[in-house]
Amino acid sequence: MVQNHAIDVIIVGGSYAGLSAAMALGRSLKNVLVIDSGKPCNRYTPHSHNFITHDGSVPADIAAKAKEQVLKYKTVKFYDDLAVHGFKTEKGFDIHTHSGEIFSAKKLIFATGVKDIFPDIEGFEACWGKSVIHCPYCHGYEVRGKKTAIVANGERAVHLTSLVNNLSQHITIIPGGKPEFTEEQLDKLGKHKIRVIEKEVREILHENGQITSLVFKDNTLENFDAAYAAIPFEQHCDIPINLGCELTEMGHLQVDAFQKTTVAGVYACGDNTSPMRSVSNAVAAGTLVGAMVNSELTQEMF
Repeated sequence: MVQNHAIDVIIVGGSYAGLSAAMALGRSLKNVLVIDSGKPCNRYTPHSHNFITHDGSVPADIAAKAKEQVLKYKTVKFYDDLAVHGFKTEKGFDIHTHSGEIFSAKKLIFATGVKDIFPDIEGFEACWGKSVIHCPYCHGYEVRGKKTAIVANGERAVHLTSLVNNLSQHITIIPGGKPEFTEEQLDKLGKHKIRVIEKEVREILHENGQITSLVFKDNTLENFDAAYAAIPFEQHCDIPINLGCELTEMGHLQVDAFQKTTVAGVYACGDNTSPMRSVSNAVAAGTLVGAMVNSELTQEMF
């Protein structure tokens, strides 16, 4: 039973960043409510990497253990629901959930992640996070030395390629339309013997998420073992935007060095604030925001 009148902080989003913030606050005896809809953006990938002590673990297992540990702190409560609306009040903020509940708190933390927007390519979603990946730090080691496609264009493609080139010498860029490279970039790609195929992908052939071939719109195909894809995203939760929080040019919630958004009393952490999408970064940001919110609450009461 959540005692609404006693809530100091509502954390929207109960994955790595949100749970880390909740632990920092719970250990400082702040009354915290974590509201989570159960749809983390890394639910597609079977393994999490590049997070010390948990390298290779199943993401859901990390989150489950974290939740178990956080809920040992009696001032932290967890509520399974979807936050749908948020409002500023005289005493703080109200959060309305899909089930009709209304919770009030002095401060808000949004650890809601982002929602990837998949292209209209058959088989893409089935391979996402498995053999069609977004980050060489999170998954690159596992596909090192493999024949790899970079499904991206322009500067983003060149940046990804430069990182992947350290892991594989068999790279092909597929810009999905007219290539948008400068002469200098083309010279650099040529120097490293990186092909550019000016075709659009229609379908990804795969076996249980493991890519075997890319089928192009001209009905030709080519075998690949892995592919990196730079795809657009949107905020998973629009409540911060509706409260007036500003976004960066890339579409992340704008925060300062202390994870404060542009709206007083509203903080954010994790993938919704940073292009560095990783479990370790989310955990670190969550710990920081928990300490910052605790400090602000303490100063207001001391």
